[in-house]
Amino acid sequence: LAKKYDAFLSSEALIKQIPRLLGPGLSKAGKFPTPVSHAEDLEKKVVDVKSTIKFQLKKVLCLGVAIGHVQMTDDQLLANTMMAINFLVSLLKKEWQNVGSLHVKSTMGKPVRLWG
Repeated sequence: LAKKYDAFLSSEALIKQIPRLLGPGLSKAGKFPTPVSHAEDLEKKVVDVKSTIKFQLKKVLCLGVAIGHVQMTDDQLLANTMMAINFLVSLLKKEWQNVGSLHVKSTMGKPVRLWG
């Protein structure tokens, strides 16, 4: 289920039952459902979830982040790239001292070194 779908939504009333019903698979995949109340606009919540990027750092020294899609302009891609870099670096204890290098690439393209 976690491999087939990118994200999940659940009513607030059912959110506590999700681990028991679906097992730990969604949590391990980093796709635990986003709670939705009955008062919220479901269409807006779907747009919010689609716009969310989750950074998952485990025990690896490498991180890949989606920053856009082919229909975005260069300015939009640049803005997303800068926002992602600045946010991630701000989370590091030694900030830029903990960054070895930065690369950008398309799905099938070769990586281009930006820094390091």
